[in-house]
Amino acid sequence: MERQKQQHFVLVHGACHGAWCWFKLKPLLELAGHRVTALDLSASGINPKRIEELDTFEDYSIPLLEFMASVPSHEKVVLVGHSLGGLNIALASEKYPDKVLVAVYVSAFMPDCEHAPSYPLDQFFEQKSAEEFMDTEFISIGTTERPQSTVSFGTQFLASKVYQLTSTQDFELAKFLVRPSSTFVEDLSKAKPFSKENYGSVKRAYIICAEDLGVTKEFQSILIERVGVSIVKELRNADHMAMLCKPHQLCQALKEITDEITT
Repeated sequence: MERQKQQHFVLVHGACHGAWCWFKLKPLLELAGHRVTALDLSASGINPKRIEELDTFEDYSIPLLEFMASVPSHEKVVLVGHSLGGLNIALASEKYPDKVLVAVYVSAFMPDCEHAPSYPLDQFFEQKSAEEFMDTEFISIGTTERPQSTVSFGTQFLASKVYQLTSTQDFELAKFLVRPSSTFVEDLSKAKPFSKENYGSVKRAYIICAEDLGVTKEFQSILIERVGVSIVKELRNADHMAMLCKPHQLCQALKEITDEITT
């Protein structure tokens, strides 16, 4: 049997989370012979910044962008973005397209090249009622000239919409570790669309989480149809936190994607 080529997976978490949420997936990929980097974005995980100190989405993305800058020019990484992390890996793809083998969106927001980067978030919030966010808190911290808001996921929201199929132990861990974050939608709405020459040239794959009650399967499918991807995988019985409730299946899907891309 031909040995699978070693890849370098770069794991990018979603809003309010951190590198800690990949703790089950990282050793599985490493056991399969791959390199893995799991990053804390600014004001996330154990990163010392506070969300109130960040003005832009690029500020939030600095740890990822600095990492991409450090990747040797002859190397390519596999970017894996979860939820809001899809926009972070899109930004990294825009700035460093030649260093990305494939960008993998896991139940993630995926922009196109026609609209402002906030467009998938705008669509998402348009179809949601305030009641659906339950005890999640949205707090305005900006000014009239520079609007900005933070988001803090509530325990009821996490239990009902994000972690409903995840173990009690993992949910308890999350309650200790989630931090206030932001969607940066105000900043992203003023940014230019990602370019076809850079972001648009990077191969994309999407992993659907079939039982996601936060970013629903229907919404994930809309993104896939509108933006387009090279490969689509679906994880059955996976809630929003596939890396916790279905780590083995997610690992297998990632390995299959890289195999197909490099074959």
